[in-house]
Amino acid sequence: MSPVRPRFTSPSRGVRAMAGRLGWGLGDQAVSSLTNFAVSMFVARELGVTAFGVFSLAWVTYAVLINLSRGLATDPLMVRFSGVDTGRWRRGAAQASGTALAVGAVAGVLSVGAGLVIGSSLGWAFVALGVVLPGLLVQDSWRFAFFASGEGRKAFVNDVVWGVCLVPAMLVAAQHESVVAFLLAWGFSGAVAALYGCVQTGVYPRLSRARAWLREQRDLGFRYVIENVSNSGGSQLRMYGLGAIAGLADVGVVRGAELLMGPFLAVLFGLSAVTVAEAARVLQRSPQRLWPFCLTLGAGQAIVALAWGVALMILLPDAVGEYLLGDVWTVAAPLILPATLGVVGASFFTGAAAGLRALGMARRSLRAQLVFSAAYVIGGLAGAAAGGALGSEWGTAIASLLGSAVWWFQLHRGLRDHLSTEVRTSP
Repeated sequence: MSPVRPRFTSPSRGVRAMAGRLGWGLGDQAVSSLTNFAVSMFVARELGVTAFGVFSLAWVTYAVLINLSRGLATDPLMVRFSGVDTGRWRRGAAQASGTALAVGAVAGVLSVGAGLVIGSSLGWAFVALGVVLPGLLVQDSWRFAFFASGEGRKAFVNDVVWGVCLVPAMLVAAQHESVVAFLLAWGFSGAVAALYGCVQTGVYPRLSRARAWLREQRDLGFRYVIENVSNSGGSQLRMYGLGAIAGLADVGVVRGAELLMGPFLAVLFGLSAVTVAEAARVLQRSPQRLWPFCLTLGAGQAIVALAWGVALMILLPDAVGEYLLGDVWTVAAPLILPATLGVVGASFFTGAAAGLRALGMARRSLRAQLVFSAAYVIGGLAGAAAGGALGSEWGTAIASLLGSAVWWFQLHRGLRDHLSTEVRTSP
């Protein structure tokens, strides 16, 4: 009998496989971003400014809660269950989705209670949000579970299912012309996709294991919660402060400039959904390759962000800008340069963030995120006091670039500690 020869995977095949997974991440984020954009535009046109403001408050609340759910459930899943055997992944996915369901249920009850106390159209919007939260958070958990297993195609299909279900649901909601109807249509469509995720995986959320999951992942989960919430909270504080210092018109100007970066940000968010899993795979194969991988990832995104911003400044005609933003274009155009530099800084640090999460060093990533968020808020508010919208945008751009250096310093220290530990424990 001839000896069994070991099987080797060629580097080119590994690169192609990684490119395929990143491509599905981009496609999934494109579907998710376009769906959210279409829903917002449809609701705004159907209901008008005031009702859309109520809808937006519910949407912002959902964004905070989804960051909470990811920190407790799917962020630890991405770190510890990427590239593992199928049996272990299925157990982890069941527990993580069960944790997301538990977060959705608790948050849903609180949202319903708060809504009943508030009353009025805003209160009923929170009641509707509370009803649909469990399904929405479970659907989001399936997306990250698929990325952890290297099956981004399934995440893409799941979001397509949600988008297809949204079309008839939103048309029915339009007949009722209320915020509650649109929230229920949006949320129940997401619940259909959540149920389809169970069909795709053959796994069901294990609600009974949520407490055990939180206990087992407590060294990562609670730090990731603070990290995620501080990230989204920093942006909100900056906007609230800008409005208080310079006025609501300046908030609109900043938002208009940042909307122009929207297509690239969709790419950035799409990559961030899969880069942690890819970094974890690189770490498992060869820890020495983690730094070059993260550097290539961060630098590549930063270069594309810079190219996008330069294209906006040089190639975008004023007529197109006015068509997209109306009267806001004239005052938003000078903000494109600092907005671009801010996104360049944010793009560059995502490479370091992926590396730190792959290493499971939540303490270091939390430290870097808190410094970054504090610098972002301080820079934005100091800039607003000095120069309104333009000053605020330059302040956050400088903070993003400096904060990126903090992230890379933490990755350098963390990787050094990891490699030292490997040397001490190797036989």
